[in-house]
Amino acid sequence: MSTHTQATIAVLGTGLMGAPIARNLRKRGFAVHAWNRTAAKAQALVNDGVEVFDKPADAVRGADIIVTMLKDGLSVREALQAAAPDLRKGAIWLQLSTVGIEAITELATLAEQYGLVFYDAPVQGTRQPAELAQLVILASGPAAQRETVQPVFDAIGKRTLWVAEQPGASSRLKLALNNWAFALTHGLAESLALATGLGVDPALVVDVVTGGPMDSGYFQAKTAAILAGNYAASFSIANAVKDAQLVVDAAAQVGVQVDAAQAGLWRFERALEAGHGDKDMAASYLA
Repeated sequence: MSTHTQATIAVLGTGLMGAPIARNLRKRGFAVHAWNRTAAKAQALVNDGVEVFDKPADAVRGADIIVTMLKDGLSVREALQAAAPDLRKGAIWLQLSTVGIEAITELATLAEQYGLVFYDAPVQGTRQPAELAQLVILASGPAAQRETVQPVFDAIGKRTLWVAEQPGASSRLKLALNNWAFALTHGLAESLALATGLGVDPALVVDVVTGGPMDSGYFQAKTAAILAGNYAASFSIANAVKDAQLVVDAAAQVGVQVDAAQAGLWRFERALEAGHGDKDMAASYLA
């Protein structure tokens, strides 16, 4: 285990993604502080050597680097504002949540107000890649501190893509990537549902696609989950609704017509209304 005793990292948000991120940082020898709105989720990290705090301000006290992995832009802003009294001027803020283009601008402004060095760094990957430290980090921020933040990204991901020196570029890229993930999800879910509706064994759809040009690890994982009726969340329907709305909103702002994205949002919303919010987004099948 390499040691980074010089850096203390505060992780704000220890849900499906934040908890494994905190664990992997600790495994790499960083001193890790954690806070989560639902305290019990953070408490589980104590056994991993993570110091858990009841308030964001307590968690960031003495931290060189702050990592935010929360639900949306509003949650991130509220956590940072609550932490404000104890933020160290010149500390680095790695903003890993998917927040969309409007919120990322607001958060960059907030960072400036608090004297923080800001990196817009949403991650590509869900719960399992987070647990295996196999995330892809889409990073935008000043070149000057990249050497400091790279070991942090290396501890949680398999690859860092440096997108731009200005925050915002990564959040925009993330929306395009999420749009693709959602299109794949709905495509396979609807195909299996259609086969079932037509009286054909949906497993045959998987059989034909397997090993061909339309196959992928993602296709295999999601279709296997649907066929097994296993909707343990890797990325929940509730989160998918939030992120699909960000995609549709961003597209409208720049005048790009996204018919499939809009239809996909409606489909996620239907699954949410049917009570599947906590299930994996593969529950698009149940919409």
